[in-house]
Amino acid sequence: MEKITHPYTKNNAIFGVLDRNLKKLEKRLGTSLTVRGDCLLIDGDPKKVEFAKSFFKKINELEENGYTLKEEDFHIALDLLEEDQTQSLEDFFPAEALNLSRKSVTPKSLNQQEYIQAIKTYDLVFGIGPAGTGKTYLAMALALSFLQNKAVKRIILTRPAVEAGEKLGFLPGDIHQKINPYLRPLYDALFDLTQREQANRLIEKGIIEIAPLAYMRGRTLNSSFIILDEAQNTTKEQMKMMLTRSGFDSKVVVTADITQIDLPQPKKSGVLQAIQILSPIKNIAFIYFNEKDVVRHPLVQKIIKAYEKAEAKSLKR
Repeated sequence: MEKITHPYTKNNAIFGVLDRNLKKLEKRLGTSLTVRGDCLLIDGDPKKVEFAKSFFKKINELEENGYTLKEEDFHIALDLLEEDQTQSLEDFFPAEALNLSRKSVTPKSLNQQEYIQAIKTYDLVFGIGPAGTGKTYLAMALALSFLQNKAVKRIILTRPAVEAGEKLGFLPGDIHQKINPYLRPLYDALFDLTQREQANRLIEKGIIEIAPLAYMRGRTLNSSFIILDEAQNTTKEQMKMMLTRSGFDSKVVVTADITQIDLPQPKKSGVLQAIQILSPIKNIAFIYFNEKDVVRHPLVQKIIKAYEKAEAKSLKR
C-alpha cells in the first residue's frame, strides 16, 4: 500500500457528501483510497497506484499554487491526465465563473470548459452531444453574461418546431399556444439563470427574443447572441437560412443531439450537412460532448451508454 501526504483533510471537495466524491475517484482510478490523518493511502494494481500518485501530486500542486478546487474539478483534471499524463493542469484552472443575477455558473467537465472558451473565441460554435451535457444551459449563461457586459445588445433564442409524436394541429390553442411547448425548455433555462421578473422585462422590451426558427427568415441579426437549439431537427434549407442571419458583432451557438433526430428523413438533418460542409473552416468551432459531460441524474449517463451500445449492435446487423 502506497502512502502520500494529503493536504485536503480540511477541504471537503475531495470527499463530497458522504464521501461520494472519494468513492467516485476510487472507481475511476481503479484503486482503494483511504484517508488517515493528513495522509492518503492508495492500494491496488501497481500501475494504477502509480497513476493515482501522479494525479494527486498534480492536484496538490494546484492547491499549493492557490487554486481552490471544487468536486467536479478533480474529474476535469482526471480527464486531462487520462489523455496526457504530462498535461499541465494550470492552463485549465481555475475555471472562470459566469456571475449572473441569480447564480454563478462554472463548467463541470473538460468539454464544457472548451465549449465556453470556444464561444468566447469564435463567432460560430456547434455544441454536439446527448441530452443533459449543458449545451443549451451554458450557451444561455454565456448569452446573459455577454448581454450583462454589453458585448451584445440582444439575445435571440430559437428552435425548430418539429413534432415528436404529436401533430401541431391536434394541440389546443392558437398558433402561439401550439408553438409554446417547443420553446418551453429555453424559457426554463432562462428563468433558472436569471430573476423571472428581470427576464420578463427583457422579453417585453424585445432585448431577449424567444421564437420558432421560421420567424428568423429574412432577418439580419446585428449585435446579437443567437442560440439555435435542437438543431438536429432543422432541414438543410433551415440551417443554411439560420447561419446566414448573423450580422456584425454577433455570435451564433448551434446545439444539437444527433442521436435524437425527429425529422421524417433523419439523414436530411441540416446539422449533419453543416458538420460535413463547415468542419474544414478554421473560424468555426465544433465541440463534441459525451456521457462524461452529463450533469443530470447519474442514471442518465447509464441510459445514454445503454442506448449507444444498443444502436452500435443494430448497425452491425
